[in-house]
Formats: sequence, C-alpha cells, structure tokens
Amino acid sequence: MPGVDFRLYLVTDRQQTLGRPLTPLVAQALAAGVGAVQLREKDLDSRALLSLAQDMRALTTERQVRLLINDRIDVAMAMDADGVHLRSDSMPVSVARRLLGPTRLIGVSAHSVAAVLDAEFQGADFAVLGPIYATPSKQPYGPPIGLHVLAEAVRRASIPIFAIGGVAAQRVPDVQQAGAFGVAVISAILGAEDVPTATRLLVERLAEKR
Repeated sequence: MPGVDFRLYLVTDRQQTLGRPLTPLVAQALAAGVGAVQLREKDLDSRALLSLAQDMRALTTERQVRLLINDRIDVAMAMDADGVHLRSDSMPVSVARRLLGPTRLIGVSAHSVAAVLDAEFQGADFAVLGPIYATPSKQPYGPPIGLHVLAEAVRRASIPIFAIGGVAAQRVPDVQQAGAFGVAVISAILGAEDVPTATRLLVERLAEKR
C-alpha cells in the first residue's frame, strides 16, 4: 500500500473562496505547506472537471504534492493523479483498488467508527472522519460526532485518520490529542482572508505534536 506522507489535506470547494478564483488560492496554500489536495468539485461536468484537474495537476506536480480526485476514477487516471477520494456512498474500496492498482492512494470519507473500520478492511489507505465540529459544509452529514468518536476510531483502526469538520488551527491540538494523524480542511484555508498565513498556522500547529 502507498504511504500517507502528508498531515494537512486541502479539500477544494469553489463556493467557499469568498468569491475568489480557486486555482490561485490553491497555489498559495501549496506554497505555504499543504501536503495534499483533494479536487472536490462535484457540480462540474466532465469537461470542466478535467480542465480544472489539469490546472491542479500542474500545481501539485510543481510542488511535488499529492493530488487526489473526489470519486472520479476516470479523471484521476486521465490526469495521472496520485489517487482518489471516495465518498461514503461511493463504490466499494475493493473495486476502486482493482481499477487503480496498488500504487495509487485511496482515501475514504467516513462518518462513524464502523465506516472507518469497513474502509480499512476493504483496503483504503486512509480515512477522513467527521464532522468533528459543527461546520456549514458538513451539515448534510448530520450533527458533529465529536472528539470521542475520533478517539475510538483511532484506537480501533490502524490506517491514518484525518479529522474534518470545523477544524480550525486552534483546534488542531485537540484532534491530535484524540489521535488524529492529520486534518482535512476546506474553509480554514480557502475561506481565510490571508490564505498563506492561515495555511502556515495549520502547518505549524500540526508540527507541534506528533
């Protein structure tokens, strides 16, 4: 299985950029230390998504940073991306693995301990668990699950687990204390007035405790 060599996982959302173009903000975040990017623009048609994926692949290649595509294995393979990130209601990890082969990363979104364990059993490389805290982008997935669920998932699973959902820089020590391998963020970076500063603060907080 490929290694998970990043702690700060940026998930894209064009609706959370304060009206600014997405690609320059991602470039700023990469320059400030983001370790991996998930291209997650589910409303785009295939042609538009491919075009945006080309831009992201160029940025991540320049910075030698991982690029994962949300759910679209065809786009991931077309762009020679580093992997895919599967939704909780997407195809089974085992099917994605057969299509992608052993060298690409597969991440899975999970909203419970059971979902994390199932992802691990099927061969996922890592899981993103949440929402840990209340956040508008995760309201469709129900109320916050809290740090205690994160801690239980970490205790029972052996794959890396990233905390998502309202994880601002000041909350990084709490999710690390619960055992999170890293954090996945959207608005904490893309919705920040100063993207480089917000990114560097997250990187610094993540480096304080391993």
